[in-house]
Amino acid sequence: MTPFLPPELVALMGVGFWHGAIVFLRVAALTALLPGFGEQYVSMRIKLGIALSFTLIVAPALPTFPQPDSLMHYASFVVTESIIGVALGVSIRFFVHVLQTAGTMAAQATSLSQVLGGIGAEQMPAIGAVLLISGLALAMMMGLHVRVAEFLIYSYQMFPAGVFPDGSGLSEWGVHRVSSAFSLAFTLAAPFLIASVLYNLTLGVINRAMPALMVAFVGAPVITFGGLFILMVASPMILQVWSDAMMSFFANPGGGMP
Repeated sequence: MTPFLPPELVALMGVGFWHGAIVFLRVAALTALLPGFGEQYVSMRIKLGIALSFTLIVAPALPTFPQPDSLMHYASFVVTESIIGVALGVSIRFFVHVLQTAGTMAAQATSLSQVLGGIGAEQMPAIGAVLLISGLALAMMMGLHVRVAEFLIYSYQMFPAGVFPDGSGLSEWGVHRVSSAFSLAFTLAAPFLIASVLYNLTLGVINRAMPALMVAFVGAPVITFGGLFILMVASPMILQVWSDAMMSFFANPGGGMP
């Protein structure tokens, strides 16, 4: 069939251009949701540069895709690759939501939900902001960009280019990722939740023993200090568990997929 662009322009660009353009569709959709690189405060120009950089890394590692022979053929690539890229980006983005959810649970449990709230582009308690910034910094130091490049190359075995993903398989994989994210968030917030349960049980016992004592006013500084102390002591372990879970995902991104 006749290409939908002038032959002179097609000859000038060559097959490599179309190969890179098809890869860019998936890479750009994933980059928009990537932790660290795809945050709201990152300029769109920088995101575009990051997407092009990942394209230059991923494209040579893949077999050359054939040149689209019509506008509709390339439009089909736009739809399928964008959907796949968004799905892959969301699967990685869940690890950001893990830290945010764990921080929110910890802040609610230790009465710190309103202290220094609203740090960063997204509204969240201070504990969530501290964990998020620390987690992103740790991920960058552990080579997140390298893992993402490997993940993108491997994704073409999970979801071939130009093939619309199977709805049942994709939804089952997504449900598995969501359940794993909330399970991990609860695990990370467990020290704060355990401390909160012990604190409330202690207040209940004291209140029964001394009904006239305003135990809430006496105990409020205790739970606040306890929350900050747990954050100082447990945050290295929390970030270690989180980073291990993220690296395990990159080692087996297809887990949960039928």
